[in-house]
Amino acid sequence: MKQFSCGDVVPGCTAKFTYETQEEILEAVAVHAEDAHGIKEVTPDLISLITARIQEVRFA
Repeated sequence: MKQFSCGDVVPGCTAKFTYETQEEILEAVAVHAEDAHGIKEVTPDLISLITARIQEVRFA
């Protein structure tokens, strides 16, 4: 599983995304970015910031 915390890019945001793939995270984050932060276009620079902060997680 992979996880991304929006607060790693947008200070104060508590949204977390956990999915099997990076692509699934990016899709969910794009929707969240528009709904929660008014970001209508996820630019290549923003994608780079996000993908650099996606972490592998294991659940017990």
